[in-house]
Amino acid sequence: PAWREPKEWLGAALARRFPLQLLSDQPAHRLHGQLDAAQASRQAKVAGREAVRLHPRDAAARGISTGDVVRLFNDRGACLAGAVLDDSLMPGIAVLPTGATYDPDDPGADKPLDRHGNPNVLTSDCGTSRLSQGPAVNCLVEVERWADAPPVTAFSPPAIEKIPGEREYTNQERI
Repeated sequence: PAWREPKEWLGAALARRFPLQLLSDQPAHRLHGQLDAAQASRQAKVAGREAVRLHPRDAAARGISTGDVVRLFNDRGACLAGAVLDDSLMPGIAVLPTGATYDPDDPGADKPLDRHGNPNVLTSDCGTSRLSQGPAVNCLVEVERWADAPPVTAFSPPAIEKIPGEREYTNQERI
C-alpha cells in the first residue's frame, strides 16, 4: 500500500480557498434523483432546496442558521441549498445529498448557478480510479449565506410559445 494524496482534501493547499470537504451521500427520502418531485422528497427540502448539513461551528463562522439559503461554490460551479445545522458532523465537513433536479439560473452560461442544490456542479468529472471509474462524490467548497435567492423552477413546466400565424387549438382538439 502507498499513500497517494487526493487532489482535493482538507490537507491540500486548495483548502485555504475552499475550507469545507463536501460529501455527497445518498438521500434517505428518494433513490438518487428518482422521485425528486414526489411529496416525500419535497418535504425534506429546506426553503424549497436540497438540504446541506453543516457543523454549527462552521455555520456560525459564516453567519449561517438553520433554514438559511446558502451558496456552495468552488472553481467548477455553484449551487444553492437550504442549511441544516448538525453537530454530529465533524467540523470542516458539509453534506449535500445527490439527486436534486438540476435547475440552472442561466442554462447558456459557462458556469450557471444551480438553484436547487445539485452537487454535480461542484464535483470533478474525473472517475475515482482507472478500475471503477465511479463518480467523484466529494470535493472542496466554501459556503456563504445567500440573500434574495431566485425561485426553484425545476418542477415548473416550461412556457409554451405561440408560433406567429399558427391558430390556437382548444383542449378538446388537442386530445
